[in-house]
Amino acid sequence: MLDMVDLGKKLGKAEFKEWMKGAERRINELQRGMKEAGIPTIVVFEGLEAAGKGTCINRLMLPLDPRGFKVHPIHPANEEEAMRPFLYRFWLRLPARGRMAIFDHSWYERVLNDTVEKAISRGEQRSAFDEIGAFERQLADDGALIVKFWMHISRKEQGKRFAAMEKNESLSWKIGKEEKRQHKQYEKYLGAAEEMLEKTNTSYAPWVIVEAHDKQYAVKKIFQTIINTWEGALARVKPLVTAPAAASKVSPKTKEKLAEKVVEKSTGTSVDKVAGKGLAAENVTILSGLDLTKTVSEEEYEKRIAKYQERLLELEHELYVRRVPVVIAFEGCDAAGKGGAIKRLTEHLDPRGYEVMPIAAPTREELDHHYLWRFARNLPKAGHITIFDRTWYGRVLVERVEGFCSEEAWKRAYREINEFEAGLVNFGTVLVKFWLHIDQDEQMRRFKERQDLPWKTWKITEEDWRNREKWPQYERAVNDMLANCSTSYAPFTIVEANDKLHARVKTLKTVIDAIEERLK
Repeated sequence: MLDMVDLGKKLGKAEFKEWMKGAERRINELQRGMKEAGIPTIVVFEGLEAAGKGTCINRLMLPLDPRGFKVHPIHPANEEEAMRPFLYRFWLRLPARGRMAIFDHSWYERVLNDTVEKAISRGEQRSAFDEIGAFERQLADDGALIVKFWMHISRKEQGKRFAAMEKNESLSWKIGKEEKRQHKQYEKYLGAAEEMLEKTNTSYAPWVIVEAHDKQYAVKKIFQTIINTWEGALARVKPLVTAPAAASKVSPKTKEKLAEKVVEKSTGTSVDKVAGKGLAAENVTILSGLDLTKTVSEEEYEKRIAKYQERLLELEHELYVRRVPVVIAFEGCDAAGKGGAIKRLTEHLDPRGYEVMPIAAPTREELDHHYLWRFARNLPKAGHITIFDRTWYGRVLVERVEGFCSEEAWKRAYREINEFEAGLVNFGTVLVKFWLHIDQDEQMRRFKERQDLPWKTWKITEEDWRNREKWPQYERAVNDMLANCSTSYAPFTIVEANDKLHARVKTLKTVIDAIEERLK
């Protein structure tokens, strides 16, 4: 692809100057339109060193309202960033709706420099391509515009520019070992770039190759591309969306088989045994197959909790030494005992090694970003534990049932969540997910207890009673969630929580088993 690019394209100074007058006015008008429409824009600049990325970015900034964009120069990950999944630092830099983020280098460094320098294996590179593809598609599905520029120059032109920069005292500092190494390995970088362009050029995040020998021609092409992209987006009025997720097309028969597997794995009870209890096999769901009569005696509870908490403290130290991150996700019915289970998990841990993230309704800032943004920015660094009290699954539970997002959006979320979790696991994260379940009678008993006891009244709200009225809708949503998102790499553990003691013991034991398995 790149060897076919015509690098001889030029634009005269007079023609460029005249064209830019209209282009600058137009791009400024369109920026205001994008702000009013609430459409975020992500512009990526990649390319060979000395190709003119900085010059073009500076030229692009001149006519724009500086309050509406931010430039992110991306350098090699620092120690703090390297302790989290590689996309973490880019999640943090995503623009809010109506704003623009310009990346001078980007997430593509993972499959460019790291590949050429053999800093990642071929398998890691394939995983990186998968994660990048998922990341960009999720942003585009959420309404973001993504424009990616590859600034291209020949090896001869690069050498010429390097020589000129070295002679200039104010620019010579830019030519270091990395730049010289890239020039020497030009063909290798070109090969890595070819593969990157081929695998990541999509309709929703296209690459635009900029012939950058002539800087005026390069600037015009960049301006024209952004103008065309913004005009197209505003003509469509609403944010871009792509086709519904494949995950939403899971057949009823496939869902039934997935349900059977989750029931058997989480409860130790096969669907055949459940059906033998008098339930019609065709009516069995994941939740209907639970044995909620499971209990633990107080004596056994005290003995096991003490043992497990001691073991978890030992594992916390080992996780820190070996730099392994842990994410523990709690979902469950209202009053199912998530808070009590979390308390027993953390009771004897070193508070410097863990954090509990209680998730409430999203703030205005959070609503201005992709729904996964607020979770991605709170991921633990390597060696630490983060416990989420409610999670990203709100998209397919509360938001689905209450109509806070479209049907297309929550159906698409099954795939997005699985991709998000795959990225965590690929990084080496121990990911443990719980659904704590109780029946309606037990929930009513706990609601009344909370209402009657002065020290518990803060736990019960009007929203809890309203949610209870929608029990059937929530139950359907939970069954779909478990069927679609209990994967081989991030399985759900269903906790029979009618007995709080049993629930606390099971959650502790499950976390310990998952960490021990990872540390083997």
